[in-house]
Amino acid sequence: MKGAHHDPVDHARTTQPHAGESFIDTLWLPGLILIGIGTVLIAATVAATAYGSRDASLILGLVAGALVTAGALLVTLEHQRVKRVERQWLADHPERTPHLRAG
Repeated sequence: MKGAHHDPVDHARTTQPHAGESFIDTLWLPGLILIGIGTVLIAATVAATAYGSRDASLILGLVAGALVTAGALLVTLEHQRVKRVERQWLADHPERTPHLRAG
């Protein structure tokens, strides 16, 4: 989809305009990467705890929590931006896609 970072909503081909949003909109990637790294660090926290390393498990747990929280925040902010773009598009095209106004 050309220019997906400007308007990742699929206005023409679906009744679910946000389906596949995370695949179309590449601005989600930083948040998804942070969540992925945080998930790996959660596993490392469990391993450090199993080996009895309290200091390492505390540090890994705090970093993992911060990364997952930051990633979720980035994804949420990007989704809010996409919804704002969609509202603007609907305001500019009132004759198009009346089914989108219900949701």
